Amino acid sequence: MRQWLLPASNVLRATSNAALWLAGVGLVLMTAIVAFQVYMRFVVNASPSWTEGAAIMLMSWFIFLGAAVGVRENFHMGFDVLIYVLPKAAKGTLRTISDLAIFAFAFGMVYYGALLAIRGWTVSIPVLHLPQTMTYLPIVISGFLMCLYALERILLRLAGEPVDEPPAELVTEA
Repeated sequence: MRQWLLPASNVLRATSNAALWLAGVGLVLMTAIVAFQVYMRFVVNASPSWTEGAAIMLMSWFIFLGAAVGVRENFHMGFDVLIYVLPKAAKGTLRTISDLAIFAFAFGMVYYGALLAIRGWTVSIPVLHLPQTMTYLPIVISGFLMCLYALERILLRLAGEPVDEPPAELVTEA
């Protein structure tokens, strides 16, 4: 299992890095659009109609992509108090249960987000002239990535990889 799991993990790391970069670019673009909109409204006194819709759409993209990266990097929310007082053998089991819950939630994001995206294909966002699907697509993509990342963590844990150890750069010397 390890001979295909570790290369697959490298591919998933690359997708996570790409999603993080896209989220960062989206954040910068949204900031620039909002700054442009403020300038146009208060200085030029002619506010473009597309800026608010574009900023909101970009925000949904970078939030959902960032959430997927958070699952891959284990930065998502969790109740870790119990994990610190249990023996090491129980920690892996609890983390696997957590990853299964993340997978189930993310699968729901894919399924219900896809239903919304399909329904929104024929509806146009007036100021952007894009299908409303573009508003729901980040839910589907993020959910799919979260499913992959949660499954990766489960399989790596089953293969005996140290997936639950903090990265070396986060460990400080006492």
